[in-house]
Amino acid sequence: MSDGLIRRDIAEHATAVNAALEVVLSSHQRAIPEPLFQAMHYSLMAGGKRIRPALMFESHTACDGSADIMAAALSIECMHTYSLIHDDLPCMDNDDLRRGQPTCHRKFDEATAILAADALQALSFELLTDLDVSGDIRIRLVNLLAKGGGGSGMVGGQVLDMQAEQGAGLLDVERIHIHKTGALLCYCCQAGAILAEASEEVVEACKRYGEAVGLLFQIADDILDATASSQILGKSAGKDAAQHKLTYVSLMGVSKARQLGEEMLELALEATVLLGGKGERLRSLAKYILERNQ
Repeated sequence: MSDGLIRRDIAEHATAVNAALEVVLSSHQRAIPEPLFQAMHYSLMAGGKRIRPALMFESHTACDGSADIMAAALSIECMHTYSLIHDDLPCMDNDDLRRGQPTCHRKFDEATAILAADALQALSFELLTDLDVSGDIRIRLVNLLAKGGGGSGMVGGQVLDMQAEQGAGLLDVERIHIHKTGALLCYCCQAGAILAEASEEVVEACKRYGEAVGLLFQIADDILDATASSQILGKSAGKDAAQHKLTYVSLMGVSKARQLGEEMLELALEATVLLGGKGERLRSLAKYILERNQ
């Protein structure tokens, strides 16, 4: 599958997700205090390629799924956006720019940003309860999302990232990003397979794919932070080096980080073998994630 086709598919997924998010937000607007709603809407609709829903949709399709899983796709975007708002806060990364515009705490204020993120996290679980699937599947997804977004997943990874010290090594940065970045990306791939009611063997293959994609996503992100401009990235470029953060590039340099990314890509491709020809779009998506320029 060509790069142009996978970019088109990602854009189509993003368009559908954005439209559905507007509907969901509109349905909640009257129940939410206006300042809080504005901050939620501002951050959730700020743009982005919606890679996480794309991974969920494509995993679902690769596993012969045909259910309406939009609510699950919106759920992961709410969870992801909550994490971005918190990540940008002065007590975390203290960033002023996200997706080409002021971060939530700069646009509004710190307290409103924290509360908007909290509300989006809650909304992510609310949306999972709206899925038209069996109760067992809903419970399984809630459990997996809670683990992926909690202390044993993304939040735990953020703590490890904040505690990382000079002198740490490759295993340390890998441990950080298996949790901070990889956990929710992996969840998307698992969830797509689970919603397709795939066999446990296939769900496990999608999990392995997601684990590899999670690391190659972060490797690509570290490389972009070191090589791209803020205008291209839509966020502050060079921030990792300025803050002396532990990254793949700071440990290995750009060239060796690219090489490691290629190795992660091979692991992702290997995980799709069980899917046969139906895994082609997932393979193309993994290549796109590594080779993207923003």
